[in-house]
Amino acid sequence: MIRSTVRGVGSALPRRIMTNKDFETLVETSDEWIVQRTGIRQRHIASDDETTASLGEAAARRALDAAGLTPADIDLIVLATSTPNNTFPATAVEIQERLGMHHGFAFDMQAVCSGFVYAVTSADLHIRGGLARRALVIGSETFSRILDWTDRTTCVLFGDGAGAIVLEATEGQGTIADRGVLAEALRSDGSHKEKLYVDGGPSTTQTVGHLRMQGREVFKHAVGMITDVIEDVFRKAGITAEDIDWFVPHQANKRIIDASARKLGIAEEKVVITVELHGNTSAASVPLALGHAVSAGKIRPGDLVLLEAMGGGFTWGAVLVRW
Repeated sequence: MIRSTVRGVGSALPRRIMTNKDFETLVETSDEWIVQRTGIRQRHIASDDETTASLGEAAARRALDAAGLTPADIDLIVLATSTPNNTFPATAVEIQERLGMHHGFAFDMQAVCSGFVYAVTSADLHIRGGLARRALVIGSETFSRILDWTDRTTCVLFGDGAGAIVLEATEGQGTIADRGVLAEALRSDGSHKEKLYVDGGPSTTQTVGHLRMQGREVFKHAVGMITDVIEDVFRKAGITAEDIDWFVPHQANKRIIDASARKLGIAEEKVVITVELHGNTSAASVPLALGHAVSAGKIRPGDLVLLEAMGGGFTWGAVLVRW
């Protein structure tokens, strides 16, 4: 059977780093307060010349270099983002142009922080369905553009950045020993919209709007929803938490990550945590954490890697990959 295997990983971060101390002059907060409640110590903030498209392009080029491929080898680009360069066309198409690609197809995937997990699943289905042989899956965000910098409950949480992987069709035996994407689970529930959303849009306010969040409500639902999809993936793959080599969760809040890992029985040393470096980068969160773990020599060929994310909507999902 056809499997979608990871051929390369790449990351890109804005030049500017904003520490917790920097926020003390903007809003009523402190480094101690932010670290204690979120685990975040710094985040990258895009400058005027850095956009979702430019960061996505940079991450894509690094993923291609790691894979030993060129844009000519790619058939499909799926970009996960909630902060596109334009309402339309899709920012994926702009990245396609930046890469010099005039073939294949490209589109955006909007599932907020779950976007990359949704995008990997979509690309996997396209590859297994025969519509593409190789895909660039990118998560790129400039959330700093939609933050209310007077709201201390949200502006300290988010950062900008991009991560990308190259997926390639390979032959597998249909067993858990195969390399590539092995199992996926996706969920959404629109009844939770008011808990995490942006208060603007072309069809409603004709403005971009700002991010609004009920932090306690998000935290209350997060651990249960995360464990729901992960247990579904375990069931589909016929494995348990002990079989996992690495857990790469959405980097929103260290307390959520720790609580989820404990509930699932995933050992602390198997959890990849980068939230202290990047903050919450939404759809870029998981691929940035992947890139960090790969460059650090943690994730190696043959490892069983579990990806997970939850975002506004609510949306949530998990993907199991044999590296």
